[in-house]
Amino acid sequence: MSVRDLTPLSETRRAEVLRDSPKMFESPLLDRFSRVHPAMPLVFFVPFIALLAAFGIERVGAGRGLLWILGGGLFWTFAEYWLHRTVFHFEPDHPLGRRLHFIIHGVHHDHPNDRMRLVMPPSASLPLAALFLLLFRYALGPHHWLAFSAGFLLGYLVYDMTHYHLHHHKPRTRLGKLLREQHMRHHFQDHETGFGVSSPVWDHVFRTVPRRRSAGAR
Repeated sequence: MSVRDLTPLSETRRAEVLRDSPKMFESPLLDRFSRVHPAMPLVFFVPFIALLAAFGIERVGAGRGLLWILGGGLFWTFAEYWLHRTVFHFEPDHPLGRRLHFIIHGVHHDHPNDRMRLVMPPSASLPLAALFLLLFRYALGPHHWLAFSAGFLLGYLVYDMTHYHLHHHKPRTRLGKLLREQHMRHHFQDHETGFGVSSPVWDHVFRTVPRRRSAGAR
């Protein structure tokens, strides 16, 4: 059942559908690995980011290393926007493609309040991270890629934790409230806008900021 089909349901039933996602695999083992505690990205990535940052700063110096880390984090915000808009929301016509889309991102849109299917499973995030790091090593050379990769992966962690926070807490800061409003509009009003989760910058650049509906709009 899609989120867009929930309007006639009672609030209790609606909350159940938004929270409880179905099994995605017949195998109990595979299905178990599709459900991830939101702390898992921290467990896997924090030590690796620390090592990348330490080796990167050792190679290029503290000042330049911090700048490369900042650059990697800024580049992540664009990658986050681009992946969300062009990959996660690409819905192929082929049944296998639709199935893959549901596994990758569709299940989150249909059941956005399922805490165990909110962050990316390590079985997907670790290979993707390795691919990006290989690209950075090739593009930036043997020294600068380390600090840049640390910033990029730190940006990913900020995204994952921000995403969880926006769904399961009520932000108190002005920025947090803005991000939550934009992300909820992406889920429940217009899924073709609001692709930035941890940063609204690229939605402004590419004119995909969610708009408030007028009083007479349905």
